[in-house]
Amino acid sequence: MYIEIFKSRVQKGVGSFGTESLSGWKRDWKNPSILLAGIGISNLGDWIYLIALNLMILNMTGSAAAVAGLYMLKPLASMCTSFWSGSIIDRFNKRRIMITLDIVRALLVAIIPFIGSLPIIYVCVFLINMGSSFFFPTSTTYITKLVPKERRKRFNSLQNLISSGSFVIGPAIAGALVFVGSVAFAIYMNALSFLLSALVLFFLPSMEGERASTEENLSFKMLKEDWAVVLAFSKNAAYVMGVYALFEAAMLFTAALDSTEVVFTRRVLGLSEGSYGVLVSIAGVGFILGSVFVTVLTNYLKLKHMIGIGTTMTAVGYLMYAMSSTFIGGAIGVFVLSFALACAHTGFITFYQNNLPVDIMGRVVSVVNVFESVLTMAFILLIGMTVELINVKIAVISGSVLMLLVSLALLFMTWLPTGHAYYEEKQTAEAM
Repeated sequence: MYIEIFKSRVQKGVGSFGTESLSGWKRDWKNPSILLAGIGISNLGDWIYLIALNLMILNMTGSAAAVAGLYMLKPLASMCTSFWSGSIIDRFNKRRIMITLDIVRALLVAIIPFIGSLPIIYVCVFLINMGSSFFFPTSTTYITKLVPKERRKRFNSLQNLISSGSFVIGPAIAGALVFVGSVAFAIYMNALSFLLSALVLFFLPSMEGERASTEENLSFKMLKEDWAVVLAFSKNAAYVMGVYALFEAAMLFTAALDSTEVVFTRRVLGLSEGSYGVLVSIAGVGFILGSVFVTVLTNYLKLKHMIGIGTTMTAVGYLMYAMSSTFIGGAIGVFVLSFALACAHTGFITFYQNNLPVDIMGRVVSVVNVFESVLTMAFILLIGMTVELINVKIAVISGSVLMLLVSLALLFMTWLPTGHAYYEEKQTAEAM
């Protein structure tokens, strides 16, 4: 059935959006398309920056540990930011926040090549990561306001498609920039991408119903009250937060398992550096095809299936990868998990955009990010200790099995009759 639908959608064109007229498409998708362009520019810049920064640190220190230290800065920055960022996001102009963050990150990235001290570079990268941690819940809230409910799933699938395309193309562009110019030149291009993203955001509407408050100052009392608001909402929306918690728990395992990726592929699968690169490319292709699949079949895929089945198949893919001892087995597992992850991620983002009140969305996402960051670091350390003390294959298999159990619990929850109303996608009169 899905194959025939896929063929007919491809023949019509992915950009046809069903029976919408061209004028309707221009009216309804003009601003979302501008936003997608900004996201695409920013995502490409992120990959260029990541590759170039790794090379810069390695050339400067010759230490793999110094490079690995960069990856611990992201969850640390998220922890430090998420305590208070939601309180600002929900009270201030989100478009203005995003433009400011893009400009600040551009300036911080641009000065990195001039810094000769590793600790100071770490401080700059930490501040850049804080900006990125602040930017994500801000953009999610802004997207929820900008994109109508019935179009969010397609928008999120297109956003995933752009992100996965950047994952494949970004490192290649970074390599070309380093080859043609230098590592510093590649980093400057990332700074430029942030400025271009800010410029794109400038042409988007504010989306604030009323002028955002600028009179309230951030205080401990405000933070305490905001956390109380989130906890009260969590109690009243137990089903929504239950799905949220189970999905994020499953994603914690992906972060922990990804941290063992290089060791597993070298020691268990016996892959060379070139073969490992091919495996990473297969993961990127799987994510792209998964995003295309969701984009083309948006009107035929139900959110609960995308979340429940998508997350479960992601766990199955990880288990296939963990049980493999050859390149072929690992490649199949990686393709399955990345394809399914694209579906699951699109479904989940759409689910919480539809069910979290937009006026407290920044606070809810930020509070969840605090716990997520702490648990991510704990899981990475735990699986790292298991790799060192026991065996890498046992660690990856154990993590995959636990992820599968969490995913099955999520799948069961999505099928509960009591949750049916939370997966409705049609725009209601109230939401309009």
